[in-house]
Amino acid sequence: MLPGRAGLEILTSVRQAKPNVPVIVLTALGEIEDRVMGLDAGAVDYLVKPFSVAELAARIRVQLRLAEQTTVGTLGSGDIEVNLFTRQAQRAGERVRLSSTEFELLVYLLRHRGRVLSREQILSAVWSYEHDPATNIVDVYIGYLRRKLNLPGSPAPIFTIRSVGYRLGDAA
Repeated sequence: MLPGRAGLEILTSVRQAKPNVPVIVLTALGEIEDRVMGLDAGAVDYLVKPFSVAELAARIRVQLRLAEQTTVGTLGSGDIEVNLFTRQAQRAGERVRLSSTEFELLVYLLRHRGRVLSREQILSAVWSYEHDPATNIVDVYIGYLRRKLNLPGSPAPIFTIRSVGYRLGDAA
C-alpha cells in the first residue's frame, strides 16, 4: 500500500541487496495470509498497525540482541542447523520453514543446547518482558517447533523437564 511500489516488492529488493539486514514490517495488512507472505518474503518480524511504540522498541531490542550475539554464521546440534544470516533452518539436510518466533526460539535453544531452560527464561529471551508470565505461549511454540522438526523415526530432540522447562540435545 506504499505509493509507487508494493511493500513486499521493496522487501524482496532489500533481501537481494542486503540479505543480512533484519527487516521488521510495519503495516495495516493484518490478515494471516499477509503476515505469512511478509515473513516468507524475508521479514524477521511483522507488526500490524496500530501498534504500541513500546512493543516496536522491544522487537527492535530483540533484533539488536541477536545481532550482538551473532559471532558465527551457523548454529547446530545433531542434525539440526540454522543459518543466522539467511535465517534458514535445516534438519537432516532438509529445509524447515519456521515463523520468525519459531526461528528465534530454535536459535535460543541452540545457543543453550544441553542446558535446561525454564519457561520464564525462554519467555524473557524470545518474547521479552512484555508478555504475561502466566501465559502458555512457550509450551505452544515448543509444540510447533517439535512438529516442524519431527522426522519419521526421529522426533525433535527438545525434551520437557517436568516442572522445570525444556532442553535441546541428546536424550539423557
